[in-house]
Amino acid sequence: MAKSSRGKRLIGLALGAAAAGAAVWAVKDLPAQLGGEPRSGARGERVRRSPQFRDGKFRNTTPSTVSPPGSAPKLLAEFIRGGETRKPSQPIPLVTTVAERAEPGGLQITWYGHASALVEIENCRVLIDPVWSDRVSPSHLVGPTRLHPPPVPLDDLGPIDAVVISHDHYDHLDLATIKALAADEVTTFLVPLGVGAHLDRWGVAPDRIVELDWDESTTVAGVRFTVTPARHFSGRFLTRDNTLWGSWVIAGENRRLFYSGDTGYFEGFARIGAEYGPFDATLIQVGAYGEYWPDIHMTPEDGVTTHLDVRGGLMIPVHWCTFVLAFHSWSEPIERLWRDAKERDVTIAVPRPGERVDVDNPPEITRWWQTTA
Repeated sequence: MAKSSRGKRLIGLALGAAAAGAAVWAVKDLPAQLGGEPRSGARGERVRRSPQFRDGKFRNTTPSTVSPPGSAPKLLAEFIRGGETRKPSQPIPLVTTVAERAEPGGLQITWYGHASALVEIENCRVLIDPVWSDRVSPSHLVGPTRLHPPPVPLDDLGPIDAVVISHDHYDHLDLATIKALAADEVTTFLVPLGVGAHLDRWGVAPDRIVELDWDESTTVAGVRFTVTPARHFSGRFLTRDNTLWGSWVIAGENRRLFYSGDTGYFEGFARIGAEYGPFDATLIQVGAYGEYWPDIHMTPEDGVTTHLDVRGGLMIPVHWCTFVLAFHSWSEPIERLWRDAKERDVTIAVPRPGERVDVDNPPEITRWWQTTA
């Protein structure tokens, strides 16, 4: 009887996995979701010339493992076991009004959840890793869903000078959002090397796509954008590392911002700080970490170290709050960050999704996330 019950459970799990797989492949726009091929034509030639591209793939400067050998069974067991408060019990408080356009010369940042943020730097409006879809997945039926709605509709943001993408994972590069932004013919799309193939496939005009290798720069609306190294990986399905990933330096005449993208901690951040810093503010990834993938996502404490390495002023944590992508409790990243920043005398701002932060006059820390526990 025990063997029979065990067999039924295994069959049930297999059927469930098959159903989930079928749901993914049933998506009408799956080929588009997977994106374009970056290794053909002139783009492919440029990819192969990159110092980061070796032995058929882009590589990190510091060797990295996405997940150590033998970790898959442990990951599955931890996923099933649960135990952490992975979702808030109360609605996440949002700011649903759009602030008036900032005065030229300042630096204001509006965080919309996860890694999506609007940066108003001097006279340039920059949208970073915008994701307005309900699910970060190639499917509309399976995959992580939002813990809170977008604070404001995408159309309400007003004109955007530049869209900055850190890498091509679904929680940073969203087909529906990119297509909507492409309707504004003024917007320039800035991406790491190879990622332009996805935008090409999605109908973004080639003359509006700027692809950059690490430490290459371009200027939009008087602001200089530079892709800098990060320690991560890429891919929208089975193929990995055929597009580049990166952090970003956004530098106006007088104001500077650093965005980490997704990354594990590595010694390259000190070089970025020495070469491109200091920064008035940083947007640093602090969530979706785990013991099985330490090389590709930072812990909150790593994030504070990165902020100090790049010589940051105000630190704003990102990559938390919106999607369940790891096994830690929902509010753990921000609690750990708050404690470590306090111990190390680092100034942080923790806005509610949709709340604008004036870098020169940041709001007090209210610990609003505790009301949702």
